Amino acid sequence: MAKTKILIVDDEEAIREVVSTLLEAQGYECVSVSNGRLAKEFLLGNHPVDMVLSDMVMPEMDGLSLVEWLRNAEPDIPVIMVTAIHDLSTALEAIRRGAYDYILKPFEKD
Repeated sequence: MAKTKILIVDDEEAIREVVSTLLEAQGYECVSVSNGRLAKEFLLGNHPVDMVLSDMVMPEMDGLSLVEWLRNAEPDIPVIMVTAIHDLSTALEAIRRGAYDYILKPFEKD
């Protein structure tokens, strides 16, 4: 059986590495990129994933733009937004645009 593949999108390399390490220890396969534009290019390059974990604030293409594009291009891929922005209106906007869920940084490894 194939491992669940997760695309991690965050402009902070340390965050990408920590999240990848934690998820791979749980048996997931992880790929990471540093912004929404690179995530879009990766997905358009015929690299299927089962889920996307995306930061909200990134250069070139932010997380909200990415989730909106994914809802149209790949509506079956769930997107979980991960951000340090502790604002209910931001969370609601992410959900409105198609995010499956919203997690605040810093987060617990569980």
